[in-house]
Parts: sequence; C-alpha cells; structure tokens
Amino acid sequence: MEAADYEVLSVREQLFHERVRECIISTLLFATLYILCHIALTHFKKPAEFTTVDDEDATVNKIALELCTFTLAVALGAVLLLPFSIISNEVLLSLPRNYYIQWLNGSLIHGLWNFVFLFSNLSLIFLMPFAYFFTESEGFTGSRKGVLGRVYETVVMLILLTLLVLGMVWVASAIVDNKASRESLYDFWEYYLPYLYSCISFLGVLLLLVCTPLGLARMFSVTGKLLVKPRLLEDLEEQLHCSAFEEAALTRRICNPTSCWLHLDMELLHRQVLALQTQRVLLEKRQKASAWQRNLGYPLAMLCLLVLTGLSVLIVAIHILELLIDEAAMPRGMQDASLGQVSFSKLGSFGAVIQVVLIFYLMVSSVVGFYSSPFFRSLRPRWHDTAMTQIIGNCVCLLVLSSALPVFSRTLGLTRFDLLGDFGRFNWLGNFYIVFLYNAAFAGLTTLCLVKTFTAAVRAELIRAFGLDRLPLPVSGFPRASRKTQHQ
Repeated sequence: MEAADYEVLSVREQLFHERVRECIISTLLFATLYILCHIALTHFKKPAEFTTVDDEDATVNKIALELCTFTLAVALGAVLLLPFSIISNEVLLSLPRNYYIQWLNGSLIHGLWNFVFLFSNLSLIFLMPFAYFFTESEGFTGSRKGVLGRVYETVVMLILLTLLVLGMVWVASAIVDNKASRESLYDFWEYYLPYLYSCISFLGVLLLLVCTPLGLARMFSVTGKLLVKPRLLEDLEEQLHCSAFEEAALTRRICNPTSCWLHLDMELLHRQVLALQTQRVLLEKRQKASAWQRNLGYPLAMLCLLVLTGLSVLIVAIHILELLIDEAAMPRGMQDASLGQVSFSKLGSFGAVIQVVLIFYLMVSSVVGFYSSPFFRSLRPRWHDTAMTQIIGNCVCLLVLSSALPVFSRTLGLTRFDLLGDFGRFNWLGNFYIVFLYNAAFAGLTTLCLVKTFTAAVRAELIRAFGLDRLPLPVSGFPRASRKTQHQ
C-alpha cells in the first residue's frame, strides 16, 4: 500500500474511533441520568400498584414505569443540554490543546443535541401515549386475557392517535405554508417531525411564560418554609405549643368519644393526628437549628434569590432594548459553527457561569410555578402515594417544560449560545414581533407577580405588627339591631 492509502486509512480509523467514543460517552451520560430518574420515581410511586395480587397489572405498571423513567431521563438531559454546551465551550476556549479533554468537541455536543431532539419526539409522540393507553387497556372483547392482549389494544389506539395528530399537524402546516405541507408528505424526517416538535416546543415556551413568573414569586415563600427563619420573624415555641394543644385535643376526642349526638369520623381524626405529629417533629428539628443556620442561612438565601431574580429581569430588559435597536439580537440556529472559537458572554468564563446559574434558577422556578398554579396543582407528586397515571402526566409535563428550556433561554437573551441541531430550525424564532412580545410579556408578568407578592408580605407583616390579626371577627348569623334599639 502507498503512503496516501495509509493516510486515508488512518483518517478513517480516527473517524471511527471518534464515533465510537461519542457513542460510549453518550451512553454513559444517559445511563447515569436513567439511574437517577429511576431512583426518584421509585420514591414517588405507589407501592400497592406494583405488589397487587393480579400479576398482569403489576407487570403493566412496571413496563409503564420504565417508559416514564426513560422520558424523565430525556427531560433531565434537555435541562442539562444548554448549560453543558456553554461550559464545554468555555473549557475548549481555556484549554484548546489539552490531551485529557480531546473527547470534548463540537461533534459530541452536536450529537447530544440531536439525541435529545430524537428522544424527546419519541417520548412525547409514542412512549408516553403508549404507557397511558397500556395502563388503561383491558384487551379487546373476546380476545384472550393477558399482557399481550393489552399490547394489541394499545398499539391500535396509538396508531389511531398518531394518525389523528399527524393529520392535524399537516392541516396546520398547510394553513401556514402550503409548500411546506407538500414537502412534509414526501420527507417525514426533514419537515414533518421538526414542525411537529416546533409546535410542542411553542406550547412549552408559552407554559414557561406563565409558570416562570409565578415560580419566581413563589420561590421566596418556598425557601422560607424550607429554611429556619430568625427569631424576629418566626416564633417556633408558640407554633410548638399550638401543635401540641391541637394534638392533645384530637387524641382526647379519639380516646373519649362521649358525644352521642355528634358523629365523629375516626379515620379523619387519626389522619389529622398523624399530620400534627409530623408537623411537631419538623418544628422540633427547626428549633434545634444552630444560630448560624438561623441568623445567617435565611438572610443569605433570600439575598441570593433577590439577586438572581433581579438579574434575570434586568437581562430581559436589556434584551428588549437590544431587539428595538438591532434585530441582529434575534435568536438563530448555529448549524455549522464549531465550538471553542469565541465566548458567548461578554464577561468570559465568569459570565458563562452566571448564564448557567440563571438557566438552572429559571428552570427550578418554572417547576415551582407549575406545581403552584391552580390548574396543575392536582398533578403534584406525593411521597410513596403517586398513581401511575399521575406519574405519566408529570413526566409529560416536565418533558415539555425542559425541552422548551433552550428555546426559552435563547429567546429571553439569557445566553448568546445559538441553538444547535434541529432546535435552530423553528420558524417562529425568526419572527421579530413574537420574540419581542414574548420578552415584554415575561418582564411584565414577572414584575407584576413580584410586586404583588412583596406587597402582600408587607401588608401581612404590618397587620401582624399592629396586632390587627388578633381582633375578633364579626360573628354572622345574628340579626342586626333595629333602629329603635340603636336609638335607645
């Protein structure tokens, strides 16, 4: 063989080894996320659904739980996708020729974005509907009972649902762009699937627009419940005494049900006693907190939340001004650009770290706002008491929120890292009016929620400081005095 043949062979071997290395790294990352999600779902699932007398139902629930674990792992991967890409770009800029980070390259990052896009579509369109129909199916009438019969019914229902959804998406694409709809019929992967995911991502971005401002306002109260407040703001001894008195009263009522004319729900009373005992144990733990945790932890946590929230609103306001001045600030796709060439923050690595922290903070706030909203409050998972259908609903909602996070972050201008792969092919991202109105709506809703939350807290503290909360309430049910009585 000649020297040129050896060079071609060496290049092919290098490309082969790089591809194998990327596949191994992607598999290891996904396996780690899968194990973490499986542990989380195991702590939230209802054990009675997996230890039933009917082995068929237990098998169906186990299969559905594995599908939910896969979907939740994809959702967690979508959350980590943009921060991992930003940090990888800064690492490649700082250590361009380091031998130990040669595995970290643009090809790997592009592959991860493509994998998340593919698995998100697979989970939303096929796996989660299959899991729901599978748990609700009973098999066709007249067919043999068993898991296989339920699989047949689920597959038929899934095919009908897929045809319905694809038909609706095709009609929507035909209304928007007739040429694109004709092309989507011939090329499912290049036109149909990105357009369908674009619609789902747009719904997720709208959901983030509603949930994130609400979550930013709720983060202060949630953190206040988790941390121990200073004695100036919270009287734990009074709460302990009240809890002990209530528990003693309920226990006395359970032990001496002497009221023959009053029907007592003993099961409800037992649940109330257990809840009060749990509350009393938590209060005792908080009372034993150290002075550093009490007087330093809570103020620092509140200060960090205030700084992160104000910084997020400030960045969005600056992005709105940039959109008005120069339309080049519009988000765009980055299909061919390579990583490690330029920093995507004007502050360098420090700015990249701030971007990653803000992205995680907004994602946590959106989840808090999602479960705090009155429409989705019933979906909130409970420890060892979450039904299988409720787990499926939570996984779908979390995947919709997390898959829209890269688009959400880029639309608000939290980062200048442009979207990779098929995420950068969303048509509505190039619409100036949609992006501008979205930023303005986010800034307005966040400001409104924060002002309402802080003014409500100030009002409550003022009422408590002046003792107005101890005033007796007017008793209803008594007739008003007549004018003659008032005159006397």
